[in-house]
Amino acid sequence: MPIGKVKWYDPAKGFGFVSNPGDEDVYVNKAVLPKGVEELVQGQRLEFDFAAGRRGPQALRVRVLDTPRRRPSNRRKPEELSSMLSDVLTVIETQVQPALTAGRYPERKEARQVAEILRAVAKELDV
Repeated sequence: MPIGKVKWYDPAKGFGFVSNPGDEDVYVNKAVLPKGVEELVQGQRLEFDFAAGRRGPQALRVRVLDTPRRRPSNRRKPEELSSMLSDVLTVIETQVQPALTAGRYPERKEARQVAEILRAVAKELDV
């Protein structure tokens, strides 16, 4: 049985993909997870059997080799996050929105910075 790492897994959708050394990534459905395992975490090592499916390799049996590494929840205090959101809204209202209203996109450097800030805030909210 090959050993691979979870590339991604969405518990809400009930599926994800695991790397398969030397071959295509393998589709993993929640139905093949061992009893008591509700979700997989990115980077978690799995041992699995697979077969060719309609759209590529599909896991038939899965054995979890690593316990999931959870990220710490609520890394920032709510007051800090509130301040971050306020700053993001100010930047969007003063730098991004006027350019869009004028019919153009913001400058590339500015857009990347705003996108990076938005991703950081989203990570803090997605616990």
